[in-house]
Amino acid sequence: MNFRLDDRISKILLSLWLWAVICLVAFVGTATPVLALDYTNEALVGADFSNRELTDSNFTKANLRSSDFSHANLRGVSLYGASFLYANLEGADLSYSTIATARFTKANLKDAILEGAFAFNAKFEGANIEGTDFTDVLLRDDQLEVLCKIAKGTNPVTGRNTRETLMCPDLGY
Repeated sequence: MNFRLDDRISKILLSLWLWAVICLVAFVGTATPVLALDYTNEALVGADFSNRELTDSNFTKANLRSSDFSHANLRGVSLYGASFLYANLEGADLSYSTIATARFTKANLKDAILEGAFAFNAKFEGANIEGTDFTDVLLRDDQLEVLCKIAKGTNPVTGRNTRETLMCPDLGY
């Protein structure tokens, strides 16, 4: 069996090219497209996170007083024990995030989506929840009572009524 030198070189180059493509595909397939950010215990007073992609980031026990998270994607984010005094979360997506023991005192949650968020022991004193979607959010009874007193509006993204997502009792009027 005689192989011509040109055929051998062509086969070797083709093998090397295929090997390079396989390595490149393997590398790209396992690379993380965006690294999650870790702000655990950070003091981020007045920080601007508006319109940001923050999926899977960590803000555990962070001081986020007067910070702007308007229209940010916070899906799956840990906000455990964070302080949102006077923070702006208007239109933010907090679906499936952990907001247990977080304090949203006087925070703006207008039109926010909290669907499926873990919110046990979260506090919402003085918060604006107009149009906020609380679908499948487990809240303490005392917080549910506070929220039902002020609940109104419909979320513009999900089309769900705030009172209905909180399962507030019908007021009869």
